[in-house]
Amino acid sequence: MLDQSQLHEQILYPVVRVKTSEAGGSGVLVYSEEDPKKPGSYINIAFTCEHVIDSAIQTREEWDPVLKRQRKADFFQEVSIEVFDYDDSTIVSANSTQADIIAYDKHHDLAAVRLHNNRKMDHVSQVLPKGEIEKLRLFDPVWVSGCSLLHDPFANPGTLTYLREMIEQKKYLMTNAPSIFGNSGGGLFHGNSGNLLGLTSRITSIQLGFGIDVMTWMGFSTHPERMYEFMEYQELQFVTDSSDDYYSAMARRKNRQKQALREMVMGKEATGKEEQAAE
Repeated sequence: MLDQSQLHEQILYPVVRVKTSEAGGSGVLVYSEEDPKKPGSYINIAFTCEHVIDSAIQTREEWDPVLKRQRKADFFQEVSIEVFDYDDSTIVSANSTQADIIAYDKHHDLAAVRLHNNRKMDHVSQVLPKGEIEKLRLFDPVWVSGCSLLHDPFANPGTLTYLREMIEQKKYLMTNAPSIFGNSGGGLFHGNSGNLLGLTSRITSIQLGFGIDVMTWMGFSTHPERMYEFMEYQELQFVTDSSDDYYSAMARRKNRQKQALREMVMGKEATGKEEQAAE
């Protein structure tokens, strides 16, 4: 089990508060490494849930001068990230910085943002190693840490109660660590290692008369397998792979987007030719 100092450093300190113009929730710092293009500056990345920052994402059609046609494109607003500095158990400052959305996935309900600040983050969460996922067991101790109801970060203890809950064809971990609105995007941490297992993303509620009763002890977090699927598909391997780096990842993302556009155009052109031939 983690001692009190480790609980502070691994469970509490990496958690941030995330806000858009219309919503708010939590996030977890997962990366803080020196910028190879700007010595002395750091690249800081946080994970959160897509639904927390969804209002900052707009998709609309625009004219593409290269493709010579209309195409759908994403437009992002900046989001606000509050990073907290602590003196042991006491918050001594809350530093707000803007952040850019660099990747999002509605299916996995995950997103990654890059903070505008460039100072080193002393406390960054470590994602559970891929090879450790199969070792998770019911009754493993866990902590849910986030900004419940947009309060300053705090943590609740519990245990794993279900290892593979399927909701809308997506895998979740279920825990009895109390969570509520605002926890979304915060971390589910293993109580023994302090590793990040996933992000808190759903809570159980039932309709009772004209009201809704929230079962805070039945919370669901992103399954770690989905965390890795998100990182691999979005080319964010640098978060867990020290041999990779941010700029290489962004270059791969751009190349993948270009390839997808080429395939889309070629597919439409092929369909057009088939239709002409049929006529």
